[in-house]
Amino acid sequence: MPQHTPEVGAVRRRLRQLRRALPAAARARAERDIARALRHLRILRPGARIGVYLAVRGEADLTSSLDAARSAGATLYAPRITSRRRSTMVFVPLAPRGGTVNNVFAIAEPRARAGQRQPVTHLDAILVPLVGFDRRGHRLGMGAGFYDRALQRRQDASRAWKRPRLIGVAFALQELPAIDAAPWDVGLDCIVTEREIIRCRPDSSAASASPT
Repeated sequence: MPQHTPEVGAVRRRLRQLRRALPAAARARAERDIARALRHLRILRPGARIGVYLAVRGEADLTSSLDAARSAGATLYAPRITSRRRSTMVFVPLAPRGGTVNNVFAIAEPRARAGQRQPVTHLDAILVPLVGFDRRGHRLGMGAGFYDRALQRRQDASRAWKRPRLIGVAFALQELPAIDAAPWDVGLDCIVTEREIIRCRPDSSAASASPT
């Protein structure tokens, strides 16, 4: 499935609709299970620098995980758009309470200035929101390319250790059979849903999974 076709646009709309249509009780249960899976990954630890997202339009809400991360002593960073025209963003510190403002897409982002950015390669992990995903770690995002541009340096073939660890977060209903990745698309290391942790193997049709 190519990333930019009318058919993909229809898939994006369908998945967003399914995500928004989750009943409140089912959503709450799923988000608790996702939070438990994130704890299982042991990324929310003292001293960790974690990139996160602030949920919008039916995305899995990370509030309980963010609170747990802060309690554990992790430092959190969230995206701040620096240019809508160039589809660029940076990760800046996320204050514990009330330190956000809505951007041009009506998405909350930290009030922190772009000058306070944390280089992406200095983050230990990033929790990435998804519209769709497959088991090879390919993601279907909103289509603007903000994350792929922000994470380009992670594609550097000279780096033996790929940092940060990229963890997609989604509901199980957002899974697709296959997504055709473009050369500039940045793959995920694993995907967390309410049902399982999928450890992605981009060069193989297989992926390992463990229950949450």
